[in-house]
Amino acid sequence: MSTLPSQAAEALGLRERKKQATRATLSAVALRLALERGIDQVTVEEIAQEANVSLRTFRNYFPTKAAAIVDIAHNRADTFVAAFKARPAKEELWSSLTEALLALYPDEPDRNSIERMRLLRNEPALAAEEYKADLTVQAKLAEAIAERSGSTVTSDIMPGLTAALVLATAHTALKFWLSSGSRTTLRETLSGAMHEVQLIVQSAIAQDAADAPPQR
Repeated sequence: MSTLPSQAAEALGLRERKKQATRATLSAVALRLALERGIDQVTVEEIAQEANVSLRTFRNYFPTKAAAIVDIAHNRADTFVAAFKARPAKEELWSSLTEALLALYPDEPDRNSIERMRLLRNEPALAAEEYKADLTVQAKLAEAIAERSGSTVTSDIMPGLTAALVLATAHTALKFWLSSGSRTTLRETLSGAMHEVQLIVQSAIAQDAADAPPQR
């Protein structure tokens, strides 16, 4: 039996892994240089040189240095969605989303990670790319929520609303944690924020039920 199909698949897999490795290297170099010098003091030529690739290769992966720096956010989107999909199917939805969010931060961020978070959230030059990354996360998460509930994002508004609520909660909690000097850990802050939102939603549902006219 010919092994050509399996060899072709293996070669394709190797090429894809090399592409992913190159992309990750370019993103890591771009982020490191931006943290060291400030984003305005970094050029795409310098990123390519530091990563030992040509400028043309850089352009094959990223249109701008901002896109390269923010690429880590797209990777987190895949990690978040994968963690959500791995949760038990019978687990309460919000609990699954909370655990998936916490899976992004298995350990407390070190100083370099905190500086990276601040750069991604406070640098105006990265705002457009951050917005694109958020849309990617929201779309992928909404699809996963819809799949779990047996609906679709085109027939049911709830998956999209839920995904948007999770992202808003996560962003608010992270911003608070970075700026407040909170003594709680990041995981505690995120978990607490998700719990607070759950209580708000539950309270609103209970109030609606109380205000509803009695059935006859």
